[in-house]
Amino acid sequence: MDNIRFGLLCAAAVICFFLYQAWQTDYAPSQQAQTAQTSGQQANQSPGAAGDGGDVPDFGAPSSQGSSTASNGSGGQSTPDGGNTAQVPGSNRSPVSDGQSVHIVTDKLDVTINTHGGDLRRVALRGVPVSDEQPDTDLRLINDTLPDFFIEQSGLISPDSDAPNHNTTFQAAQSQYRLGQDQDTLRVPLTWTDDAGHKVTKTYVFHRGSYRIDLDHKVANDSQSPWNLRQYVRYWRAPHGNTGDVPFSHPFFGIGWYAAKGDDDYAYLQRSRDDLASDQLTVDQTGGWIAMVQHYFIGAVVPPKDAQVRLFARPKNIQGVDGSYASGFVGQARNVAAGSQADFTSTLFIGPKYQDQLDAVAPGLGLTVDYGWFSVLARPIFSVLEFLHSLVGNWGVAIILLTVLIKALFYKLSEIQFRGMARMRKFQPRMQKLKEQYGDDKQELQKRMMELYKKEGFNPMAGCWPLLVQMPVFISLYWVLRESVELRHAPFMLWIQDLSAPDPYFILPVIFGATMFLQQKLNANVAMDPMQQRIMQIMPLGMAVFFCFFPAGLVLYWCTNNLLSIAQQWYIYRKLDAEGLNQSPANS
Repeated sequence: MDNIRFGLLCAAAVICFFLYQAWQTDYAPSQQAQTAQTSGQQANQSPGAAGDGGDVPDFGAPSSQGSSTASNGSGGQSTPDGGNTAQVPGSNRSPVSDGQSVHIVTDKLDVTINTHGGDLRRVALRGVPVSDEQPDTDLRLINDTLPDFFIEQSGLISPDSDAPNHNTTFQAAQSQYRLGQDQDTLRVPLTWTDDAGHKVTKTYVFHRGSYRIDLDHKVANDSQSPWNLRQYVRYWRAPHGNTGDVPFSHPFFGIGWYAAKGDDDYAYLQRSRDDLASDQLTVDQTGGWIAMVQHYFIGAVVPPKDAQVRLFARPKNIQGVDGSYASGFVGQARNVAAGSQADFTSTLFIGPKYQDQLDAVAPGLGLTVDYGWFSVLARPIFSVLEFLHSLVGNWGVAIILLTVLIKALFYKLSEIQFRGMARMRKFQPRMQKLKEQYGDDKQELQKRMMELYKKEGFNPMAGCWPLLVQMPVFISLYWVLRESVELRHAPFMLWIQDLSAPDPYFILPVIFGATMFLQQKLNANVAMDPMQQRIMQIMPLGMAVFFCFFPAGLVLYWCTNNLLSIAQQWYIYRKLDAEGLNQSPANS
């Protein structure tokens, strides 16, 4: 009976956890990242002396006047990025000016670069479907039109003279590029020159089998004077782009960054898009990275590892579109001597959060796959699941095999649980007698029952361990299904074509309720008070309804777990019958 009560408490705890998760997502304040403190501590490393005023060009609506850098009237410095609003007449229109399009196709990406600014204007992820309803349409993560506006922009800043920024028109050698079958990399150069002897070659480098894009500004200063320059890279987007929610949570949508805490010590921090309006980000540090996170997908920019940079994120509005924002980095000033050259490099990652690629791009980038409190357990579970998938080629079968492994690992605990339930049956007459004698004295009844347990060497809580162990596994698997893009739209078989979405016909929840009911029948001889009996009778139905809203992969795990538990229970009870332990109270 104590085991049953504990099981009810575990079920209630799970429900409370997911209700809390939903509340936390909707109403709790976002993680505040000690930004001001970090910025103050590292002010001596700041690329700019005061604020962003001298660091980044005006990020308002781009002009069509060719090469230009907006001035704020103080020594040729550019105006800060903040409060500017691009004028957009309606949806399906672009907030940015247009130039010549350069089309690039690799095995993973379909990209459009615009010569106005040399921006990444469109990036479609080849082989990644928009949705189950459009399996043959590639998801376009970067797009220069509303409502899902999201672009990458970059450039150079100079207090000495004009430098090519996101307002500048570049020249392209050709309009079409394609990664050949014998190529591992594809280089796409854009050039800019002025009359003073300055030349900049902005090159995007694409890689086979990867969503990584290297960005290089090669500067040649053939003038008679030194040229002081800073590099900047930023993303700008509108608050649009739902790529599939998981019930009981709203996936994170905002920025994440790798914040320096000390020498070679970094921490992953997040800030939601809604909080940027009141809590803008400005952090001066060495290395790290910053990313726009959209549930399963990110647009990240990684400066050179040892570079002193300013990471920033702040509102960047578009007329008629509330909640738009920008994030990126501004590099340290470098002096390019007359007659010399220099390279300003950075790395972009634009694509799904495939865990086997992220950390290869930059340390800590894999932390954008955020499993929450249960990361310590969820990451090993995903690793095992991924290994099983590599063997069988089906994520649903991998979940079933994972369940079998977990049940095998905790078989001894299950045996202890069922032995405990069998002994509880044996003690039922004696416990009932104690209740009749001391029913009015709860304290004395508890004392007598503890004496009985001690005398017989029986621990009623020993049988609860399997239930206790399964709860963290269950919740961790929920996070794996919620956050792992590898399982996005992953089919199983028959009607289950997306393990990360609820069962469209509710068949798995019905199977779950039936197996839970069958488990109760196997324990029918355990005495319960009338209230517990009523709860146990409605619990399979209630849990089945509850599971209708869970990802099919999670319900598949629990159905498999129930079937294996029934098989284990039948087998162990047969062993206990042979030992004379599995006796009902009537036979004791």
